[in-house]
Amino acid sequence: MYNKLIINSLIKFIKENNGKVDKKSLIDLVQKKFSLVKDGKVYCCADFSIRFSSSKKKHMSNTVLALSKLQKYDKKPFFVCIVTPDTNYIFLANTTFLKKISHSSKELRVDNIRGSFNGTDIMTQVNGLENAPSHFEELFAFHNETSFQENLERLVEATNGIVGREQKFEITQENKLKILSAVSLTCNFLKSTEYETLREDLDARVRSVQGEIAIASLIDNVNVRGRVIEYLITDNGSTLKDQIISALRGKTELPQFQTRDALGDYSRSFLKYQTETDIKTKVMFLAGNPKAYNVDKLLEFLTEEKAVYMIYILGIDENGKITSRLCSVFDERLIENTSIIHHWAGRNRRGVAQFKGEALSQILLEKNFPVVDEQAAKRFLTMLIEL
Repeated sequence: MYNKLIINSLIKFIKENNGKVDKKSLIDLVQKKFSLVKDGKVYCCADFSIRFSSSKKKHMSNTVLALSKLQKYDKKPFFVCIVTPDTNYIFLANTTFLKKISHSSKELRVDNIRGSFNGTDIMTQVNGLENAPSHFEELFAFHNETSFQENLERLVEATNGIVGREQKFEITQENKLKILSAVSLTCNFLKSTEYETLREDLDARVRSVQGEIAIASLIDNVNVRGRVIEYLITDNGSTLKDQIISALRGKTELPQFQTRDALGDYSRSFLKYQTETDIKTKVMFLAGNPKAYNVDKLLEFLTEEKAVYMIYILGIDENGKITSRLCSVFDERLIENTSIIHHWAGRNRRGVAQFKGEALSQILLEKNFPVVDEQAAKRFLTMLIEL
């Protein structure tokens, strides 16, 4: 959870002390004002953690923190404050915002977390957004969509030059034609009875667990929240699902579980269509730009016969009321509000799509039928192919 009130107060307080005090004095002031607990070089509270460093300039090369230590704080905003003679600079430095691991990282592997990151390893821009206070809430919302393990794999690859498990999907002329033809197939699907069947199927699944979904919407960690809701909707009835429901109702610790590591969250076959549906939860009173699909996985899927990729948006308001919409990934309201995150996907890949939260809210609030502009959708796919 991003506590905007507390974090804005922190940023304001640190800026008010620009050029007035040295690092030690600033630490004392911030620690006292926000009741921070010292843990080695990190100062933390329920809403954030922060590491202070001193430098002559904004972009420093000093070692900041061990990756294994950062893992402990990665679920809430982790800031680095660089104290210079004139200005105090603040950056978000969770694992999503690191380029690589620099110091003593030769043995870094996904099963051996080693090494530290330097100030120069912190990204100053992420997908066109400056790593600065005005964008912290939006940036952290994206970080919350990504697990530590996923970021660890990316950092191992970026640090040691290891070839990632997933490679860029090679597209032949034949594949390109298949991908572009998926737009017409999708438009036919949207007009079909099969579309209504899929929508009614998903809506019925939601109704059967709507109370539990309302409870799950209050989970702070957006990654856990999304996986819990996805599992509640897609599981066909299992002991594990019963355990999750019991934990939600009893407000006890959730059991360990895994969701599908695939393009979509829910598959359904029809005579003319093979559908994959990605479930996106939008808590209406929280900001956030959810991570969507892996671009290479989407393109590969669209080369398959009868492939149709759908987005099922689930909106939950302050009172637990649920609204749902089933739309195509080519819905013009979505493609106009889709950006591609290149750094996160790793080398030799096209990137990961990210939806703007406002677009999801717009679709939920409107009652319009899913809209696909075929030419705009083909231009969008061509752009993805050429990445």
